[in-house]
Amino acid sequence: MQKNREDESPEKTRNSGEHSTVTSDLYERKGPDLRRINLNPDFWHPIAWSHKIKPGKAFGTRYAGDPVVIIRPEDGSAVYALEDRCAHRQVPLSKGHVDGEVVRCCYHGWAFDRKGDCVTVPYLNKPGVGRGVKTYPCRESGGLVFIFPGNPALADHIPVPLPSQVNNPEFKTRRFDPRVNCHYSFMHENLMDMNHQFLHRKQMGQITSRFMGQDKGENFVEARYSFARKGGEQPLAERLLFGKHNDKIDVKDQPVDEIVTVRTTYPYQTLQIHDKDGDLIMDLWAAYVPQGKDEDETQTFGLLSVKRPKWKFLLDLAWPVLGIFTNRIFLEDKEIVELEQAAWRDLGGDHNVEVFPVVRNLRDLLIRSGIPAAR
Repeated sequence: MQKNREDESPEKTRNSGEHSTVTSDLYERKGPDLRRINLNPDFWHPIAWSHKIKPGKAFGTRYAGDPVVIIRPEDGSAVYALEDRCAHRQVPLSKGHVDGEVVRCCYHGWAFDRKGDCVTVPYLNKPGVGRGVKTYPCRESGGLVFIFPGNPALADHIPVPLPSQVNNPEFKTRRFDPRVNCHYSFMHENLMDMNHQFLHRKQMGQITSRFMGQDKGENFVEARYSFARKGGEQPLAERLLFGKHNDKIDVKDQPVDEIVTVRTTYPYQTLQIHDKDGDLIMDLWAAYVPQGKDEDETQTFGLLSVKRPKWKFLLDLAWPVLGIFTNRIFLEDKEIVELEQAAWRDLGGDHNVEVFPVVRNLRDLLIRSGIPAAR
């Protein structure tokens, strides 16, 4: 994959009369509004946790406004995904009953198999009478159920993600799945831009980031950071996640204790932390799945993996504290991105003045990789 080093300097301030303004071609140009770019359906998107799909049960969920039902047959075999509407009266199949390999509608008992074919209309007892329903290619990976909402002919040619540490016994993994009332692109921008640590000052104290560089390619954008503490004691949970912060980060050529790498490889996002020896100590994998037709509500699926220390039980003891800490951080992020979404709605479009080169590259990636929303 070809990678390009980017100019890391921010845009300059220019004076116009008595006012000082920041130039931004992302604000001034007449390009597409990122918040009106839908997520590309021609990828594997997580839609449920595997442990929630019990044998003999149907599980209803959504992708971009489309109702989807996940069925695990009674024998516990591979799950399958159908449109969550009976072809007869359009009621949810997720309200129905799993009977062996098929799901029966709760209303009249029409039965549908994993191919979406209607195999039984009980009161007519004639084959081929009922119409079938839409199916979705469906796979399980890393404890998640993925569907391929786009062109099914492409499904076998696109790899199903496997979060890298989920099956690694050297790491302890936490799942999270909050729903956030914003466009998925706000989530990508929030994590990619580590300059927003001021937002988390109540949880993390006086901490600052240093931008260490970026890369980009056809389908990815990557940014690297290090962190320093400017005052106060470092919380235990933060130290477990981010390592011990160097308090001399502003000294030129001062070596850093850890590198935080944030990467969007469309449509997924990762955050990895490597210590000063280059060893991976934390690995976050996240996907942001639109829920409504307008794609302004997002279901997050994330896996946070932390490297076990030499004394492995120490991480187990600290795990509840770490969970509380990460949850508080996310709640602050959730509030701020929902405020961004509210501002976009109130203003009738994207008025952001973006000056950080990494986020500008990220926005370009999301625009060119996504699908313009129908007006």
